[in-house]
Amino acid sequence: MLKIDELKVSYGGIEAVKGITFEVPERKIVTLIGANGAGKSTTLRTIAGLVKPAHGCIHLQGEDITSLSPDRIVSKGLTLVPEGRRVFPDLTVLENLKIGAYLRTDSLEDDLNWVYDLFPRLKERSWQAAGTLSGGEQQMLAVGRALMSRPKIIMMDEPSLGLAPIVVKGIFDIIQEINRQGVTVLLIEQNANMALKIADVGYVLETGRISLTGSGRELLANEAVKKAYLGS
Repeated sequence: MLKIDELKVSYGGIEAVKGITFEVPERKIVTLIGANGAGKSTTLRTIAGLVKPAHGCIHLQGEDITSLSPDRIVSKGLTLVPEGRRVFPDLTVLENLKIGAYLRTDSLEDDLNWVYDLFPRLKERSWQAAGTLSGGEQQMLAVGRALMSRPKIIMMDEPSLGLAPIVVKGIFDIIQEINRQGVTVLLIEQNANMALKIADVGYVLETGRISLTGSGRELLANEAVKKAYLGS
């Protein structure tokens, strides 16, 4: 579904992503793991059109989207849940969700009901200001807002960041449920253990380069991955 070919990204003369190539198969969960500064967030931001690459191509379902604007990329079926959630704090939960559908002109009722089915807490708090939600609820809102664009593929940047372990488990359960309902997932996550447990495919990114690839299970069993990212 998504193919990244020889992608290079530079910031002020420093090459943050150094020619990576990888694929995200349709209806699968793919994770990128790596240390801080490895280039994971830069990769997602570049795919989403927020950063322009110095070199390389990005294809979504065979179409070159490398030079498209972020809104055009969303209209093609790819959306990003940013690190830190980035909800609009002074707007209600419902208003935040509707912003996720800003490119659409059709009825939102079915999709709102879908999001509320996934996240009943959001329905309970639909008229509450987003800034008054807990961290876990704000993460649910960020994911729900992204789903309102009806994406074919959803990218998530550190969805468990700063959340309590019990909340993290709930977020990962929802990621799997979204995937079961047909949405492809590209995930970057500091919690490598949780990410690899749910991933069909994993890539290890080190200083802007992919150093290892395999199934989630294979990478969980890899001694180098265990030592570097799993604390064992």
